[in-house]
This record gives sequence, structure tokens and C-alpha cells, in this order.
Amino acid sequence: MAKTCMMYREMRRKYPTRVRNRCQRCQRPRAYMRKFKLCRICFRELALEGKIPGVVKSSW
Repeated sequence: MAKTCMMYREMRRKYPTRVRNRCQRCQRPRAYMRKFKLCRICFRELALEGKIPGVVKSSW
């Protein structure tokens, strides 16, 4: 219910150019990665599970 209200509030903005990029999975507005359309937390979870193709944990 809260997510629905937040999304509705986002759509009826006075200034349409002030749209925040949000994570598609959890709707978090901060630490958003455009390439994956995810926040850093969701990105890390999915990458560790191996659900994002081409992403490998680095080590050196």
C-alpha cells in the first residue's frame, strides 16, 4: 500500500522533469545504477546469486 501511494505521488508531481530514478525491485531512490535499473543493495544480492549475466565478483 505504501509503495502504491508513493508511486502515485511521484506521478502527480507539479514539475514532471523532477522524476527520480528508482530501483525496479524495491523502489529505493538512492544508489541507483542506470545500466541495471537497480539499487546497490538489490544489485549485490542478485549478482551474488548469479542472476545478472556478465557480472562476476572481482578479486586480485
